[in-house]
Amino acid sequence: MRERNLVMEYTTLGNTDIRISKLCVGCMSFGKAGTMHDWTLDETETEKVVKHALSLGINFFDTANGYSAGTSEEYLGWALKKNIARDKVVIASKVYFNPGRLSAAAIHREIDGTLKRLGTDYLDLYIIHRFDYDTPIEETMEALNDLVKAGKVRALGASAMYGYQFYNMQLAARDHGWAQFQAMENHYNLLYREDERELIPICKQMGVSLMPYSPLAAGHLTRPQWNTDTLRSQTDRVAMGKYDRTEEQDMQIVLRVHELAERYGAKMQQIALAWHWAKGVASPIIGATKARYLDDAVGALAVTLTAEDIAYLEEPYLPHRVVGAIDQNPADGVILLDEKK
Repeated sequence: MRERNLVMEYTTLGNTDIRISKLCVGCMSFGKAGTMHDWTLDETETEKVVKHALSLGINFFDTANGYSAGTSEEYLGWALKKNIARDKVVIASKVYFNPGRLSAAAIHREIDGTLKRLGTDYLDLYIIHRFDYDTPIEETMEALNDLVKAGKVRALGASAMYGYQFYNMQLAARDHGWAQFQAMENHYNLLYREDERELIPICKQMGVSLMPYSPLAAGHLTRPQWNTDTLRSQTDRVAMGKYDRTEEQDMQIVLRVHELAERYGAKMQQIALAWHWAKGVASPIIGATKARYLDDAVGALAVTLTAEDIAYLEEPYLPHRVVGAIDQNPADGVILLDEKK
């Protein structure tokens, strides 16, 4: 491992001219508690995290229409409007967990709701939250292209899906001369690497930026023991559903992250995030409920892992069941996938 001077670094989003920080603030942590999760931050605490992120040079924020019944978008919009000019930040939001999914009518309706809640007249990045099994691909891609042409959206992205689905959507856009996806927000971390088989190689081939969610595996890559006593750890049933069934095998990787952190005088999350950048990720999404978590994340920019380090961290990995991509649309009204029952 070698260390660099600590300054926020930036990269370009896909094949656009949009410059994004190499860390993205995940805004599922913001919103009215109880509408989605019990541990989300209110308006005041949201603004504290947003202000701190901006002070660190982070300019990239990721929310969704379904996060905390729209209050995540509202709180983020308020916090940004009070603290920075609109053209100095990159705002991403999503569509899918809504009536009509990715139908043209739903997309045109939902973008207007998102823009209103955020208090802006355009979105930098609009992401489809999942693949819609009920809407023809062409209908979705044309509707998204309409938003780009109308100036409501600057760039398009996709989230957790199978490689062939993403590829087919990109081909449909290319064949019709429509806007293509520039970003992929998939489930990716040292404990979950299934997308290395298909989806990630497709993204790299197409110049699509990776902005994975859950880069720290819901905190499991930040501590040498599996569980902790935080409110989120005790109540986040989605995280439990994603990770608890493979605790025994994944702890081997967690302990190797801890070992490298001890050896290099770094924090575990810094080792885990440095691995992302080494793997070609543009901007991992950090869901911070405390400002200091962002400090730790930015500190990861000072860490560069060697090829030997990366091989050592990856060696114990065993195949996992797919978590993220879905095989059918969930029931109407369902937002929390993978929840432990």
